[in-house]
Amino acid sequence: MTNTLLHIDREGPVAIVRLSRGVTNPINGDLVAELSAAVRHVREQADIRSLVLASANDKFFSIGWDIPQLIGLTKSEFANFFRRYNRVCLDLYTLPKPTVAALTGHAIAGGCILALCCDYRYVADGKKLMGLNEIKLGAPLPYVVDCVLPALVGGRYAREIMESGDFYAPDAALRMGLVDAVLPLDHVVPASIEKAKVLGAMPEQAFAIIKGNRTEGIEKAIVAQLEEQERRFVECWYSPVARERLKEAAAKF
Repeated sequence: MTNTLLHIDREGPVAIVRLSRGVTNPINGDLVAELSAAVRHVREQADIRSLVLASANDKFFSIGWDIPQLIGLTKSEFANFFRRYNRVCLDLYTLPKPTVAALTGHAIAGGCILALCCDYRYVADGKKLMGLNEIKLGAPLPYVVDCVLPALVGGRYAREIMESGDFYAPDAALRMGLVDAVLPLDHVVPASIEKAKVLGAMPEQAFAIIKGNRTEGIEKAIVAQLEEQERRFVECWYSPVARERLKEAAAKF
């Protein structure tokens, strides 16, 4: 595979996919395309038993969507990006192999959603923030995370996370169930790889069925409403309030 925005390595049966688009790893259409291809490659290769999703740097896992670039798209162009982003989130969420997000840096908005679509999340201690701040930008949350998040953290915490738009330090993220462990920075990637190896060594068919039992109902619920929810999201993204707040965010990006 040829990638310019991802680094893909192997450690035995584990594929390690590192986002590598500058320091903040902003998500645009090109990054979505490369990530989609990487997830498909992992799915198709029998000798790859698990996936670790990480960053090529220790400052950001991902800042989320590339707002300065996306804000200039036409509605049709943005809707196409949004559909492809949702698809890669679902592909990652339903991948019938173990997935671990190694969060050595901040995981914000669309970047946080990618992490939440993995089976496990290990985060570095210190000032490494996670959160979904879409509401503060005048936008709703993508419907994928509306469905995935309550299954991870429960309805009460999901409501707080989604409606406040706040960012959470590692200890708070662990308490709420956003992450599975808080580790020293230099332990995050090795521990994620080790977890992926252990899970990947389980009988493959049995693991796929167990994971499918956990994810298939949520996937069906998402797919049943996704077209209409995407339409509603795009309309809100182009509302006057969202345009104003997105322009302010783009200026600070």
